[in-house]
Amino acid sequence: MARISRRAAMAGTAAAGVAALARPAVAQRAVDFSGKTIEWVIPFAEGGGSDVWARFFAPYLARYLPGRPNVIIRNVPGGGSITGTNEFYLRARPDGLTFIGTSGSTQFPYLLGDARVRYDYAQMPPVLVSPTGGVAYLPARFGVRNAAELGRLKDTELVYGSQGATSLDLVPMLAFEVMGLKVRHVFGMRGRGEGRLAFERGEATIDYQTSSAYLTQVTPLVQAGTAVPLFSWGVLDANGNVARDPTFPDLPHFVEAYEMMHGRKPSGVAFDAYLAFFGAGFAAQKPAMLPRGTPREVVAAYRKAFADAVADPDLQARKGEVLGDYEQAVGDQVDTLYRVATTIAPEARAWVRDYLAKNHNVRFN
Repeated sequence: MARISRRAAMAGTAAAGVAALARPAVAQRAVDFSGKTIEWVIPFAEGGGSDVWARFFAPYLARYLPGRPNVIIRNVPGGGSITGTNEFYLRARPDGLTFIGTSGSTQFPYLLGDARVRYDYAQMPPVLVSPTGGVAYLPARFGVRNAAELGRLKDTELVYGSQGATSLDLVPMLAFEVMGLKVRHVFGMRGRGEGRLAFERGEATIDYQTSSAYLTQVTPLVQAGTAVPLFSWGVLDANGNVARDPTFPDLPHFVEAYEMMHGRKPSGVAFDAYLAFFGAGFAAQKPAMLPRGTPREVVAAYRKAFADAVADPDLQARKGEVLGDYEQAVGDQVDTLYRVATTIAPEARAWVRDYLAKNHNVRFN
C-alpha cells in the first residue's frame, strides 16, 4: 500500500497549530449546552451534498452533545464556498456554539494558494472527517479489460467531460496525468451527471462517477457490456495508507492500477500532488471544524458526540445513501485524515500551479 507522504515539518506545524488552539486557559470546565442553539455553518446552498450531509448528522449530534442542544444548519453560499468559510474563520467565536463543515471544493483553493482564501485549516480543530469515493471507467469498445491493459491506449487521445480545472475534477485530471494517459479535458459540464451523459453519447471516452452515482447509473452500463471499470480512487486507513474502497472491494485502487499498468509503484512530485488532492477531494472530503481558539474541553465534547453519533444504531441503519460504506473518522482518528486533506508539500503545490497555468490557462493572483 502507498502512504500519503508530507514533509514532516509541515505536518508537525499543522498538528501543532490545532493542538495549540485547543489548549485550555487554566483548567478544564464542564461543557453543558443545555438550552442552547448551535449553528452548523455550511458554505454551500441548500440541497447540495454538504448540506444533505450536515442535515443527516445534525439530529444525532444534538442527541449526544452535553445538554442536548438544538443543532441548526446555516447555509452561507458564495465564492465556491470561500465566502462563508472566510466569514466563519474571521468572525466565529470559540464558545462551542458554532462550527463549520466544508468540502473538497473548499480545501482545493486552500491547497492551491488561492489569494481569496483567508481561512487556515491548521488553526481550526477538527471533530469529524467524512470520506467518499468514485470509480473511473472506459467504453468497452476499446477492448481494455482492466487497468493492466491501459498501456494499449497510451497513444490514443481520450476525452473527459470536466466541470473545471480547479473543481473536484482536478483529481481525475492529475490521476490521468500521472498514469501517462493522453486526455483532452472538455470544460463546461455542470455536474458529473452531464459528464456521464456525454460518455453515454460517445462524446466522452473516459469518465468517473462518485460511488452512489456509479452504483445507480454506471453499473447498468457495465452489466450491459458497454462500460469497463478501471479503478476506484481508494480510501485512506487510519495510518494514511491508500487502501481499497469498501464499496468496491474487487476493484484496484488508483495506486494498484498504476502498478498494474507500469509494473512499478508511482512516485515523484506529480504523484505527491495527486495524493494531496485525492485526500482533500475524496479520502477526507468533508471535515467539520470548530473555530480557532476553541478550548480543549469543548473540542473533546464535540469529538465524543460525533463518535457516539456515528455509533448510534439508528444512524448506522440509515446512513446508506448519505454516508455509504465509508468509515467516518471520529475521535483520535480524525487528526490523520484531516492533515491529509489540508496539507500539501510546497513543491507539489508549485508543480500543480505550474501544470494548470501551462496546460489549462489557470491564472493565480
